[in-house]
Amino acid sequence: MIFIFSKAIQAGIDSGAYEVVKNSAGVALGIARNKATGQFVGHAIRAVADPFLALAPLQIGLSGMQMAQTHRGFQKTYRMLDDLRNSVAVLQASTALIGVGTVAGVALSAVNIWQTLKLREDIKQLRLEVKNGFIDLKRALHDQNAEILQRIDRMAEDLQFKNHQMILVVSHGKFIGAVNCLKTALMLTDVKERNATLTLAEGMLQNALANYNNPALCHETSAAGQLRRMECSWVMDQTLTTIYQLKGAHEVVSVRLFDLRKKIRDSSLEIIDRCECDNELDFLFPEVTRIHTQDLPLLESWQNQVEWMKSLSPSELKELASLELPDEEKSATTANTNLAEPPVELSFYETLKQKSHYDSLRDQLRFIVKPELRQHHESYVFQRANATGYPALAPSNWQEVPDLTVANLYHYFKQQEQYGYSAML
Repeated sequence: MIFIFSKAIQAGIDSGAYEVVKNSAGVALGIARNKATGQFVGHAIRAVADPFLALAPLQIGLSGMQMAQTHRGFQKTYRMLDDLRNSVAVLQASTALIGVGTVAGVALSAVNIWQTLKLREDIKQLRLEVKNGFIDLKRALHDQNAEILQRIDRMAEDLQFKNHQMILVVSHGKFIGAVNCLKTALMLTDVKERNATLTLAEGMLQNALANYNNPALCHETSAAGQLRRMECSWVMDQTLTTIYQLKGAHEVVSVRLFDLRKKIRDSSLEIIDRCECDNELDFLFPEVTRIHTQDLPLLESWQNQVEWMKSLSPSELKELASLELPDEEKSATTANTNLAEPPVELSFYETLKQKSHYDSLRDQLRFIVKPELRQHHESYVFQRANATGYPALAPSNWQEVPDLTVANLYHYFKQQEQYGYSAML
């Protein structure tokens, strides 16, 4: 994770007057300080997430250190909460098109990662209205073909989806109630009243999450539908963690962030395993890639910040709380995004598709989620390459070999092995 600072602070870092704060493990934390005095001088405004070098906003929950000063910058926090609320509305609305059970490829393309980013921007710019946790898909997707619009009409009459939708509407209402409680809490100066309001918001979120995490509802949907449902729950989980941060419960925040990161990885693998066709993989690959190359590193950064804050003295915490927040016009939340072009994850996937096939691509996505899964494929390729007289295909340094090559070679040798067995029968 590489942090981007304002021009003034970056100039100080380049000159050697300032330095980026790191934790005891040497991990950068997104804040700069004066080398000579040790005083904090500013927060990072953006983060660069590998491997795509995509600018990612520091708004997953909240920047851990900025959470120490929410009483000063609650208007920014309001906007963050509104962004989270709008994200849930878009993710939830797309489930209406995905539906319950098997879904057509054309429907998935209408709500893929690119379309989702556009819909979020439309809500942010007030071009779309959110009602009961959903947006008007016909209005949002008016420029799509007739097949998409007809599917929207059919889904409105689908009894199974209506049952799902009713549960989501109720749950979303609790989520909105919790967000409103959070906003109220940020304006309260009395600590007792503030914590009581936060506790009320916590209860609402816990109830909403119980429905979104209902295993029965998830398994009734396709892999794509399950991803959308889980994304909603992850956003709510982050919001719930924000409540504990506002209460100053740093130990709880750290544990929750660790558990959430694990939950996202485990659920992603489960969803990939449920993927049944090319159309679903076309939808899942860019979205899961973005989650694991941008969102997860930011959650890890948030956890690192919280752990670091636990080591600060009262005077350092006070100094941190008084630090000026980045200007809104310079912040990552308003960074320009060219939605006229496909996101880098989608372009990356389209490039892989030209060089690979379904089984290999699905394995490559597993590697992104859990890199250690590569070891089994590497071992198999090494054994088969030497056994069949292709030692050049068994490299000594696997770190230099891309996932694409490992997965393609694995399935090549698997196919050769299968054909060999078939010929013997």
